[in-house]
Amino acid sequence: MHIKKYLVHALYNKTKTLMKKTTLTFLFTLIFGSVCVAQINTETVKTLDLKRYLGKWYEIARFDHSFEKGIVGATAMYTLKKDGTIKVVNSGFKPDFAGKFKESVGKAKMPDPNEPGKLKVSFFLWFYADYYVLELDEINYSYALIGSKSDKYLWILSRDKDLPKTTIDFLLGKAKERGYDTSKLIWVKHR
Repeated sequence: MHIKKYLVHALYNKTKTLMKKTTLTFLFTLIFGSVCVAQINTETVKTLDLKRYLGKWYEIARFDHSFEKGIVGATAMYTLKKDGTIKVVNSGFKPDFAGKFKESVGKAKMPDPNEPGKLKVSFFLWFYADYYVLELDEINYSYALIGSKSDKYLWILSRDKDLPKTTIDFLLGKAKERGYDTSKLIWVKHR
């Protein structure tokens, strides 16, 4: 009888402890999860002609992140491969133009032709990240605002090393409207 009572008591205590932990985890996520994740508008462009998008892009500004830390003269080159995917070559110099030339080769794809602005890019095996074309110069494809479903990634790209102030102001305004903190942008040096 004592063993049965002991087991019931032990089971009750374990269940009570598990429920407390689950409740605390839920409350923590509910309270702090919503505070930590900014709400952004991730709506992408409705049309994207990949052939026109291909070629060289200069990185004008970006949010800081580990895989491009300290890179100047950053560019992205997109080339169509025979299988329909896109070869991606990101390059630049670290920590300055006299420093080491760095290059990362990856691939990109358009998973859903009905959402052409939502691309996926990979630089390691089959691990893909979002590449959302948020804004695009629809006439000349001369600038683009790139993000993801997270507020942690944002790029301003251009076909030239410089963008007119009016275009930069336009893109910053669009990014702010979407919920991005544009004060976190790093302005990339080019020579």
